[in-house]
Amino acid sequence: MEYNAYVKQKIPKPNYVKNCFWAFMVGGGISTIGQGINNIFRGTGFNREDAATITAIILIFFGAFLTGLGIYDQIGKRAGAGSIVPITGFANSIVSPAMEFKREGYIFGVGGKMFALAGPVLVYGFSSSVLVGLVYYFLTR
Repeated sequence: MEYNAYVKQKIPKPNYVKNCFWAFMVGGGISTIGQGINNIFRGTGFNREDAATITAIILIFFGAFLTGLGIYDQIGKRAGAGSIVPITGFANSIVSPAMEFKREGYIFGVGGKMFALAGPVLVYGFSSSVLVGLVYYFLTR
């Protein structure tokens, strides 16, 4: 009983209001940037789907690029879930583990591990989309 009280006393208390504020601000900021990119491409004549695709590609690129520079990790320390939820969090989750193998070189270390780590994500995505497509096909016949 005494030990539990001692542990409770030593565990750092998170500031939930501050953490929620930063998650909201950073996640909202990333989303606002994404909407701005989308608006720019919609304004230059791209249709809705093409503008959305281009926006996703740009955000994934910048998420991966900032992860490679070590900046996205700093953003994640401040923002928490606010940096994970947007599409840039996906890029970070793919590139970040691969960066651990930078010592082995950029081609065989980072590049090889990036594809090895992305493999299960892609297989799951393809498999689940095929299953959902089949279910949709058979339910709408």
